[in-house]
Amino acid sequence: MASGQAVAVFGAYGHTGRFVVAELRDRGYVPVLSGRDPGKLAALASATGFDARPATAADAAALDAALAGTAAVVNCAGPFATTAAPVIEAALRAGIPYVDVAAEIEANADTFAHFTDRARAAGAVIVPAMAFFGGLGDLLTTAAMGDWTTADEAHVAYGLSDWHPTAGTRAAGRVSGARRGGRHVRYTGGRLEYHDDELPVLDWPFPAPAGPRPVIGDFTMADVVTVPSHLAIPEVRTYMATDAARDLSSPGTPAPAAADESGRSAQTFLVDAVVRAHGTERRATAGGRDIYAVTAPLAVEAVHRILTGRTRTTGVAAAGEVFDARGFLGALAARGTLDVHLPDAERPAVR
Repeated sequence: MASGQAVAVFGAYGHTGRFVVAELRDRGYVPVLSGRDPGKLAALASATGFDARPATAADAAALDAALAGTAAVVNCAGPFATTAAPVIEAALRAGIPYVDVAAEIEANADTFAHFTDRARAAGAVIVPAMAFFGGLGDLLTTAAMGDWTTADEAHVAYGLSDWHPTAGTRAAGRVSGARRGGRHVRYTGGRLEYHDDELPVLDWPFPAPAGPRPVIGDFTMADVVTVPSHLAIPEVRTYMATDAARDLSSPGTPAPAAADESGRSAQTFLVDAVVRAHGTERRATAGGRDIYAVTAPLAVEAVHRILTGRTRTTGVAAAGEVFDARGFLGALAARGTLDVHLPDAERPAVR
């Protein structure tokens, strides 16, 4: 358990933010609630008993006040194209670590591009995309790599049972879509490439008992930023179960609905990460429930490891670079958050 340190949560009243607040509380931290809507903050503060400090991304003084006296900040407020840079700036001024749950490809790329040198010079730890998308895939890919220093390709397939997107997910999608002019994006030849190609549908061989499922190829998520930021892999591809992709694209799909007292939905997932090199492959998988709810233990475990000195680098760093990937995943498995299977041997590559 933590020692009662205060951790600011920007966007605390949002769908994911509420899970992060609850996880921090359960881990022994004291959440400090922040965000742009004073009414929603006041309601959450009344329900939880935690301090509320309204702030907007455009108000540096209010952000400084929100972070005052805290040990770290978790940014849960998208679109991150708007919020990430101002909150990172505030964290740097406060001298505290920053973690966010951004799934926006371009926003995460911006964080690496704009803050890497400054954060390293300051000895700061900034971890973007410490969430289901970007963080979990990166940890699994890093764990699958093991002692390999390079690989030919990495593939991360998302077997979601369904996907009821939050309002924040839809807003972030609109921002990212506008930034790339409606084009698709993939990571190939060691760089991000924007294209108008039709996305293929194929069967992905998820491990038993799930088995093969149709997925959309090049359904690109934040892993194409996090994985190549520290692993020498020139081809990084991600895939999404067709049913989940259909849910996401439909404007009529409702928001997530709580199916238990913790607020988790009934959605289940299996994330399958495969790396290939020299004709062999390694695979790491993680299964669980509710992609939004599972983001909270990912982000809070990151905060906990930073504050207890279990990091491998400073600056802007993806999950698998700054943390021991196997140890991190093992900790979440021990807490019952994930069902994790890591490779113990290589096998011939299957294509």
